[in-house]
Amino acid sequence: LFAIFAFATCGGYSGGLRLSVDCANKSESDLNIDIAFAYPFRLHQVNFDAPTCEGKRREKLSLVGDFSSSAEFFVTIAVFAFLYSLAATVVYIFFQNKYRENNRGPLIDFIVTVVFSFLWLVSSSAWAKGLSDVKLATDPDEVLLLMSACKHQSNKCLPVRSPVMSSLNTSVVFGFLNFILWAGNIWFVFKETGWHSSGQRHPPDTMEKQSSSYNQGGYNQDSYGPAGGYNQPGSYGQVGEYGQSQSYGQSGPTSFTNQI
Repeated sequence: LFAIFAFATCGGYSGGLRLSVDCANKSESDLNIDIAFAYPFRLHQVNFDAPTCEGKRREKLSLVGDFSSSAEFFVTIAVFAFLYSLAATVVYIFFQNKYRENNRGPLIDFIVTVVFSFLWLVSSSAWAKGLSDVKLATDPDEVLLLMSACKHQSNKCLPVRSPVMSSLNTSVVFGFLNFILWAGNIWFVFKETGWHSSGQRHPPDTMEKQSSSYNQGGYNQDSYGPAGGYNQPGSYGQVGEYGQSQSYGQSGPTSFTNQI
């Protein structure tokens, strides 16, 4: 939906401005000079006629600038983003098992999402700069400077209507909103990949290895248990010097030495 709003507000734009040239000789004046332009904003191809205030002769002029590259690039990214989103939605709903097979689907989805995030940022920035240039090139005061009649103070040149750029401003806003949307979606797509799963399994494996090496190093208390014969308290009888039986209730290596 955000992609649709982006390319619709830009690709479907058409606007215009109106100028007035009031010559000293009123019969030579033209108070309604309409100049229309539209997407893809090849303004140098927009021609219009203006009076010269020198008899009935009129001059043919054109606007300045070609801003089609940034506008078409922006619309192209929006259209392809819409098509990919539509295809991904179908895969998510109807081909979920195929999507997760061999982890190939999530990896492709992750890479494409990163690429589209970058392209949205670049295209939106380029179109924002292009739009500012379009506004400057279609400013009625700037267009009046192109007319030779307006260079004479005896003639009055005035702007009647300026172009409405609200939809173009909206397209730039939707462009950056799409960048935020796609960039934020990178995390959710990354969670579907095997990279995220392997990253979660790694810490428990590391702790298990550390625990194993700790036990093998001889620090486990069980190694001194009954199997080793060192930790179990015992009472060993010995015959003393006077033929009496002596009992030692010691444990550990000392008891073992007394037994010997």
